[in-house]
Amino acid sequence: MADVHSKAVRSKNMRAIATRDTAIEKRLAGLLIECGFDFRVQDEQLAGRPDFIIDSHRCIIFTHGCFWHHHNCYLFKVPATRTEFWLEKIGKNVERDKRDIRRLLGEGWRVLLVWECALRGRKKLSDNALTERLEEWVFSGGHHAQIDTLGIHALDDDGWQAPPGS
Repeated sequence: MADVHSKAVRSKNMRAIATRDTAIEKRLAGLLIECGFDFRVQDEQLAGRPDFIIDSHRCIIFTHGCFWHHHNCYLFKVPATRTEFWLEKIGKNVERDKRDIRRLLGEGWRVLLVWECALRGRKKLSDNALTERLEEWVFSGGHHAQIDTLGIHALDDDGWQAPPGS
């Protein structure tokens, strides 16, 4: 199937995709404020330039788009055009994520991934459910975990096991 847009229009659309202050980051920031957490954002000195850093608890939180970081959920769909290109590009994102997370864990940080599907869409978690999961993870001393539409799940240090049914 051919792209419905010209190369120039597709390029313009791709350039418009934000890398910070996205809707899911804004929602999570509001929830972190509601929980009373003091946090920093987008520290370029840390591997992966984390979306949120809670220094008082040595916590790093990434908000991952389900498409760009290949989450096994209803929001991820392999494009019908240039499939090989997209799978390679997204695969590189996943490998970079794993490398950055291993580095952060090695530096003594705790890492939480919050997936886009937990923050928006038809299966998103309620604000109450999200704040409970955030507080649960931060205060429990959990090492490495993810939040998706099914709740919170511990991960191995190289992380990417999706829980059954996600």
